[in-house]
Formats: sequence, structure tokens, C-alpha cells
Amino acid sequence: MSDGAELRVLSVDHADDLFLLIDRNRERLRQWLPWVDAVGSVEDERNYLRNVEEQRAKEVLFVTGIFVEGRVVGSVGVHPIDRANRKAEIGYWLDQGSEGKGLMTSACRVVVDHLFREVGLNRVMIYSATENSRSRAVAERLGFKFEGVHREASWLCDRFVDLASYAMVAREWKM
Repeated sequence: MSDGAELRVLSVDHADDLFLLIDRNRERLRQWLPWVDAVGSVEDERNYLRNVEEQRAKEVLFVTGIFVEGRVVGSVGVHPIDRANRKAEIGYWLDQGSEGKGLMTSACRVVVDHLFREVGLNRVMIYSATENSRSRAVAERLGFKFEGVHREASWLCDRFVDLASYAMVAREWKM
């Protein structure tokens, strides 16, 4: 990554800052992400990060924070890692004030490259609400192939949304 940005594996130590970031972006994030309402307190975020640490130790998933000048501004998560089929899904979110600077595309590029080159996966998927044009644009900028729409596949607050499915396979990946 560049421009003072870096990825770091998240831990319980980041709970306070992450909760404040989520809370500040809550209304915007809850339009697209089903987990937002489950994070109602710093303790909820601590519990989530404890679970992430346990699952990371089992090599089932990992979650990175996007840091700019030492401050967390978003996250890219990998979940679940399916070793038998050498595939995983990534999900991501970003503080509104950090959008439009290429941070998310750059962060996802680093994570996807790590999954193919270091973890040895063959397939990485991204699912995004069909109406979430910013999220879909990240997948498209990375060269992921659109594979179709899963109708009413995710419950968001008070409605079902369709999910656009994107995937990249190792033999097609170009960092």
C-alpha cells in the first residue's frame, strides 16, 4: 500500500477505535452490511475480535485493518477459508472520509495477492449488494469476474437484498 497506508492484522487491542469508527459510519454501513446492528458497544466489538483471534489461530479466517498515519479507517476480512476447496470470500468496509482515494482497492489487492501467493488458494469471491456500486467497483477494478446475482440472498435490517457475485481464480490473477 502507499500514501502512508498499511494493513495490520486486527486484535482485541483495536476494539475501542474500531467501535468508534463503526459507530460514526453506522447508518451508511448498515445499508450494506448485515453485522452492523450486532455491534452496539465496545464490548460487542471486543467479543467479535476475540472470536476472530481464535478463528485466525485455526487458520479459518483473518481480518485486517486499513491504517492511515496510524489510524484505523476500515477493514478487509477473509472468511471462511475453505482449505479443502482452496477458496475464500473477502469482505470490506471503509470510513466515509477515506473513500475515493483508492485505499480499498489497494488493500484488497494486497489481501488477494497474499491469499493466492502465500496461502495457496485457487479462488477468491466477493459478494456485494447489487445496489452497492462502490463495493462492486472495487471488485471490478481488481479484475474479478461477475458471475451472477443471488436473488434475495442477504437480510439487511428490514429487507432482503440481491447479491452480485464476483470471483477471481489464481491462474487469472495479475498483481
